[in-house]
Amino acid sequence: MRPILMKGHERPLTFLKYNRDGDLLFSCAKDHTPTVWFADNGERIGTYRGHNGAVWSCDVSRDSMRLITGSADQTVKLWNVQTGAQLCTFNFGSPARTIVSAGEDAVIRIWDSETGKLLREADKESGHKKTITSLTKSADCSHFLTGSLDKSAKLWDTRTLTLIKTYVTERPVNAVAMSPLLDHRVSPRALCKILRTWFALTLRRKYSFVLRIYGLRYFAPLDSKVHCLLSSP
Repeated sequence: MRPILMKGHERPLTFLKYNRDGDLLFSCAKDHTPTVWFADNGERIGTYRGHNGAVWSCDVSRDSMRLITGSADQTVKLWNVQTGAQLCTFNFGSPARTIVSAGEDAVIRIWDSETGKLLREADKESGHKKTITSLTKSADCSHFLTGSLDKSAKLWDTRTLTLIKTYVTERPVNAVAMSPLLDHRVSPRALCKILRTWFALTLRRKYSFVLRIYGLRYFAPLDSKVHCLLSSP
């Protein structure tokens, strides 16, 4: 069987997707323009114009009426497959510019994701004393939580690497997790948010573990910025 050569994109391909019936093939490329083809003969049916960056992925509905695409222009677009009309655009924020790392040396570091430059390190005096085993961030990325073999978990401000709270346990902390839900209320004198932090401790014995739930309430004047990572439902 001879392969079918499809020509149309001007830049390298990034993604291919068949529809459910297998008669249509959708292609994405770095040329910003998703394309649809007849799968049996390779004839190009049409293109979907509107992205301003490389298109990395796509998917098509079960009835082949809707196409969704994701692009480096930080948008996701929904299209009418038959007409090529753009139905909706979802805008997302800027791509991540920093990376937070932690490991055996117990030092938390923030790096520039584009240049690899070390931007800052957490204060060693207030930081963990043994290997950091896990790290998880809040839904809004303003805070993150670390767990360590030093029998503690610590809550940090992502921007400044300031230690906010330390949770002490009886055993090494192997994993940490946060609830993405935010409960809050506003009073005339203070803005308060409930913080709920969940983290699992080391296994006591096979197939069992201890789960500790910690809560912390913050109070601050209305002209101060209050950050919150976790909250109970």
